[in-house]
Amino acid sequence: MPSLRLSRRVAATGAPPIPAARAWAARYQGGAGPMIDLTQAVPGYPPHPEMLERLASAAGSRACAGYGAIDGDLPLREALAADVSAFYGAEVGAGEVTITAGCNLAFTMAMTVLAGTGDAVLLPTPWYFNHRMALELLGVDALPFETRAEDGFVPDLERLEAALTPQVRAVVLVSPNNPTGAIYPREVIASIAAICRRKGVWLVLDETYRDFLPEDACPPHDLFQDPDWRDGVVQLYSFAKSYCIPGHRVGAIVGGGAFRAELLKLVDTMQICPPRAAQTALAWAVPALRDWRLANRGIMQGRAAAFRSAMQQAPEWRIDALGTYFAYLRLPAHAPDALRAAEILGSEHGLLTLPGPFFGPGQERHLRLAFANVEEAALAAVPDRLRLSAKVPA
Repeated sequence: MPSLRLSRRVAATGAPPIPAARAWAARYQGGAGPMIDLTQAVPGYPPHPEMLERLASAAGSRACAGYGAIDGDLPLREALAADVSAFYGAEVGAGEVTITAGCNLAFTMAMTVLAGTGDAVLLPTPWYFNHRMALELLGVDALPFETRAEDGFVPDLERLEAALTPQVRAVVLVSPNNPTGAIYPREVIASIAAICRRKGVWLVLDETYRDFLPEDACPPHDLFQDPDWRDGVVQLYSFAKSYCIPGHRVGAIVGGGAFRAELLKLVDTMQICPPRAAQTALAWAVPALRDWRLANRGIMQGRAAAFRSAMQQAPEWRIDALGTYFAYLRLPAHAPDALRAAEILGSEHGLLTLPGPFFGPGQERHLRLAFANVEEAALAAVPDRLRLSAKVPA
């Protein structure tokens, strides 16, 4: 019997990184103590108790069992539009907000609107691996653009403009950044937006972690104050981190004009409607839990400080970047390359990290640690486990 064919495009796309790390963890025998998982960016504290109550109530309601609006229920779109408007000091309406079944799907649908086969999207490296995978699955070229440790992993403007080939349809910025944690300065975002406008290229801002920005970095940009922003800017947002509900899969796209008109074709085809119960709870939570969100920002800043302090016990490991949720560590010169070091850490020393090559080319000497996942006491054990892995020959 002849073998049945599968998609060449899917076959050519690399396997997702998180399961690889889980396989390392499965081999760990527990000798160094409890597993410390610093892979996926998951909130290291529970959702607000009233949020859980409202989720439970909505999930059990008949109203939430039916279909909803394809672009999201109006109360949540209104709540997020008001929040965005207040945060950025601009006027953004509910008609420019699309609720999605998670931010990964938001990215995939936005890219489907903006680019197609034969087109390219500029992704600064190190990049968020699911962005690269989504583009490959769509047949869009993920064009890597190197950001450098000596620049704080912030894109160099002249080099970025020079990298914009005629095939590039969009530039994607993630700030605060995943995987480095870097926060792009306002003036850099403004300059990149101006370059994109001049070149006729869309700017897509993934601001999943914007609720954890330091107070002095808020707002991170003023792009929404430009009356023409709808003709060149798209923002992606996730409720997962801010409200501790990654399992409920709720994200958002802020975009208007012709982009949103085309986007509605995608949301009807790819999601029908976002999860209803979570939308109901979030419509209350966005305004009601503002102070709670601000307090959680303080928790994350405390964990960042605790991680930096703990790493003084392992000075051979250089922190090349440390920001919202993530630290990007450079391996010592005598340590194995990142893939081997991460495998050793996970399988032998009970510290799960993600190696730099998962985040694009040229990252063989880095590990990403999502320090936000665990409490400060667990972070104190990280340096000892890092040192153990660096002793193993390549």
